[in-house]
Amino acid sequence: MTRGPRIVAELGRPETPEETADRKAESSRVYRSSQNVRNLIAALLATLAVVVVIIFAVPRGTPPEREPIDVAAVAGDIAASEGRTVITPELSDGWVVNNARIEGNGPIRAFTVVYAPAGEDERGFLRVAQGFDADESWAARVLSGAAPQDTVTIEGITWERYDLDPDRTGNITVALETDAGADTVLIYGAASEKALEETARSVADQITALRKEAE
Repeated sequence: MTRGPRIVAELGRPETPEETADRKAESSRVYRSSQNVRNLIAALLATLAVVVVIIFAVPRGTPPEREPIDVAAVAGDIAASEGRTVITPELSDGWVVNNARIEGNGPIRAFTVVYAPAGEDERGFLRVAQGFDADESWAARVLSGAAPQDTVTIEGITWERYDLDPDRTGNITVALETDAGADTVLIYGAASEKALEETARSVADQITALRKEAE
């Protein structure tokens, strides 16, 4: 017995050829759409997996500490190239050297050592500069035109002493200045009197030697 056309419940009658074609086309469209969604989700999951692998695979240790600067070695190199004596200041373990190099301030070149507090919670800085053949106004130019208030003697060396307004001088609060033969030594920054005097003591013998060289 030949089976007649299937009756569609929603229609209550058999589908026409056109309705059958439309139904199959819609079914194909829905299937393709679901496949696209699955593919998109799969691609996102794959990308996320790659990101996770990169995050956990890359070493996340702290960067290596910078090699300490050997002030004496730098000063020795500059002394050899300049053909002159260069001072080598020293500070306690509470300070670290951030830089040691020749810097220019107008026509005057200076060997400058920059110190910063070793403690992470500490603030301030200290610079020691040896102005080569510096004129009398060099220190004033470095210190934004400031003038010394008084003098202080440390280890037999008499220094001009400055108390400075940090708003005017770029955060510099204190300074000491003295001649070193043809050169001028300037110690300045935002630091305690103790650190300032400690630095002055560390270069006292070298300043005396420079004065004798210039006689």
